[in-house]
Amino acid sequence: MAKPNAPAGPRCAGCGIAVQAENKGALGYVPKAALERSPLVCQRCFRMKHYNEASSVTPDQGEFLRLLNGVGGTDSLVVHIVDIYDFEGSLIGGLQRFVGANPVVLVVNKIDLLPPGINPNRIRNWVQQRAKEEGLRTVEVLLVSAKRGTGFERLAETLESHRRGRDVYIVGATNVGKSSLVNRLIADYSDLDAEVTVSSYPGTTLDLIHIPLDDEASVIDTPGIVYDSRLTERVPKAYLDMIVPNKPVKPATYQLDAEQTLYFGALARFDFVEGAHQSFTCYVSPSLTIHRTKLARADELYADHAGELLQPPTKEDLASMPPLTKHRFRIKPGEEADLYISGLGWIRANGKSGAIVDVHAPKGVKTIMRPALI
Repeated sequence: MAKPNAPAGPRCAGCGIAVQAENKGALGYVPKAALERSPLVCQRCFRMKHYNEASSVTPDQGEFLRLLNGVGGTDSLVVHIVDIYDFEGSLIGGLQRFVGANPVVLVVNKIDLLPPGINPNRIRNWVQQRAKEEGLRTVEVLLVSAKRGTGFERLAETLESHRRGRDVYIVGATNVGKSSLVNRLIADYSDLDAEVTVSSYPGTTLDLIHIPLDDEASVIDTPGIVYDSRLTERVPKAYLDMIVPNKPVKPATYQLDAEQTLYFGALARFDFVEGAHQSFTCYVSPSLTIHRTKLARADELYADHAGELLQPPTKEDLASMPPLTKHRFRIKPGEEADLYISGLGWIRANGKSGAIVDVHAPKGVKTIMRPALI
């Protein structure tokens, strides 16, 4: 099978894109005065890292798929990183056909966001079952936190055990923590003095980034796949820090009667339509304000106060987002279920008597009922 070569010509150490000094508005721009610097970093990555700025220059989705398609023609180990907080939204659909016969290690990142005391074996079993249901065959499932370094020694051992001298491709959706994990690999297993760019904005890595290992193989960071079905891709970038938690989520439990509603700012809405009095636990960012009201008043409340009492986002930013769309779910008696909104979090149904619920999310955002994670 083919073994990839590192891309020719000068490349940005942060995002992997070929650098150029001619067009300031195009990807890879570096001022001429900075072309001799080492490590060489494009202006986009520099401003992301030092000023936390988003770039108006975005990568092409077709290019992502072209690069991912090339993995199947190599003899390598594939590491698929997913976000436990947005599992279904960050799992690459149809990954098996992209990677061919190459073994896949599924790395579940951001476990530090789960409430303390969660049984890791239960989480691992849940992940294995969900991955199997999505048609993904894995040789191992690992729970890690790239931010805190949790599980990293086990990850290093697993990579060494399964790669057998081969290259390692790191794949995943945008903002699942790929670049943070690659930087840990650089720090621990490479003598490079550069880091790949880490940002809260989607599409940070733009091309293949090769990190040489000591046995002539490489760790290869690939661009993140952009999924518009995640709320994090639909909201204005300024709100990402509000909806994506950066510390363990504190569950918020509400005792509800039928015909009561919960609003999550103006981003989503949960209606308990029918069923006996029961509790629902919300796993969302603590920066989001949850507002309870009666179902009969819910439409009026949104019409009068979306973007004001109900925010984020503001009224001006709300106008740029897709309208809320209703999804109805029937929870069977005794069923342990989450109502999940990709990029926002989930609502755990705690009752044993069943319920009918409606979940409203921006049009196009993945909204499903799944087996309860916690």
